[in-house]
Amino acid sequence: MYLREVPGLLSPAEVTATAESIAEWQLDSGLILWFPGGHADPWNHVECAMALDVTGHHAPAERAYDFLAGTQRADGAWHRYYTADGIEEHKLDANCTAYVACGVWHHFLLTGDRGFLEAMWSVVDAAVGFALGLQQPRGEILWARRSDGTPWPFALLASSSSIHHSLLSALAVAAELGHERPAWEKGAARLGEAIHRHPDAFSPKDRFAMDWYYPVLAGVLDGATARRRLWDRWGTFVLEGWGVRCVADRDWVTPAETAECVMACLAVGLAEEAWELFEWSQSQRDTDGRYWTGTVLPQQDRFPAAEKATYTAAAQLLAADALTGSSSAAGLFTRRGAAPAVSRYSRSP
Repeated sequence: MYLREVPGLLSPAEVTATAESIAEWQLDSGLILWFPGGHADPWNHVECAMALDVTGHHAPAERAYDFLAGTQRADGAWHRYYTADGIEEHKLDANCTAYVACGVWHHFLLTGDRGFLEAMWSVVDAAVGFALGLQQPRGEILWARRSDGTPWPFALLASSSSIHHSLLSALAVAAELGHERPAWEKGAARLGEAIHRHPDAFSPKDRFAMDWYYPVLAGVLDGATARRRLWDRWGTFVLEGWGVRCVADRDWVTPAETAECVMACLAVGLAEEAWELFEWSQSQRDTDGRYWTGTVLPQQDRFPAAEKATYTAAAQLLAADALTGSSSAAGLFTRRGAAPAVSRYSRSP
């Protein structure tokens, strides 16, 4: 089963239009740009592949993974940004690199294609090795390396939270293929501990919505702790009738962040809030099926001007799948213990 519609909000034709708008901007190489003439980063590239998959567009999704397999560096990483002509920015982002594991597991949950999983195993293995190579004694994972291998001096909470989820996906892939990776389990546990117990390990980015909801979306925080985290800053980041603003000090609402917050809400039982956020964000859907990157209020100006990004459409489709439970991968971000297969870690005393 795949995402076909969101009753009352997105018709089957509208879901198809949004999925096809992503595929339309995919290059022959398999790379999915943010928009024509722009660039792509590996994280959002994977997000777009996942959105194509949940709508049944497996061929372009697999071409996206082929691009990653063909461009992965010997150290397991990818560069920060790519264009149609090659590498735009050379730094090596740990989160962007690790996220391939989430996408590969997501594809398998949808297709059951063990051959794909086996073909991508070496890619996942190397990518996780790169990310864990940046893990620090307290457990946090530094943001990136420069192209010469020099590590960045700080860690980011949203990035490390996403890496934690990617590590769980990687462990699920390993378990399915019969590979033991105790170092990955230990790395995930240490990273979870850092997020829970050492907030000072991360560079302060409190003005960004992603730092607010990502520990919940990624499953590091759950239950009452996670719900309290969302409610504590709900009024800061949520604009009634519109959705989630990207940064706390600007009335700039972004459908991508709104869609991710939808899934964070679902993960902790805030279903009414999740549906409301998703409904609000449909006002930023254009007639061609694409979504504006953001809207500045109260003027309702589009910012960046005239920009509609593939990753924004992708986030909306993944939120739609999570809300409706349409596909076999719908619970990847919202059903604790459903997927990835290794879903929790043991906290040391």
